[in-house]
Amino acid sequence: MRAYLVEDLNENDVQRIESYLSGKNLAGPIEGIYFLPLPEDELTDEQRAHLPECGPFITALEVLPGGALKLELLVRSRGKLRCSCIAYATPKQRERAIERLDALIRELDVSV
Repeated sequence: MRAYLVEDLNENDVQRIESYLSGKNLAGPIEGIYFLPLPEDELTDEQRAHLPECGPFITALEVLPGGALKLELLVRSRGKLRCSCIAYATPKQRERAIERLDALIRELDVSV
C-alpha cells in the first residue's frame, strides 16, 4: 500500500485531530479510521463517470498507535468494494490529499 506517514505526534494532538475529524462526520466504521472525501474536480474521468453508482470517492486516514497518521494513497469508493474506478491516486490527487492533511495539521497547530 502506498501511504503518506506523519509520525511522532503527541497524544493531545492526536486527540484534537480525531475530535476535529469526528466533528466533520468523517469517522469510518472502524475506530481510528477516517474517510477524507475527494472533491469532484479532482476525480479521474472514470471516477467521475462512476460517481452515481460508486461515489463518493475517498482516501482513508488511519490513526496509528504511538502517535502517527497514515494517509492511504488509494482512492476508494464508498459505494462499492471492487470496481475499475478504485485506483492509486494520480499525481494530482496524491499532491492535493497530502496538501489537505498538511493544511489540517497547520490549522490545528499540531507540532510535527
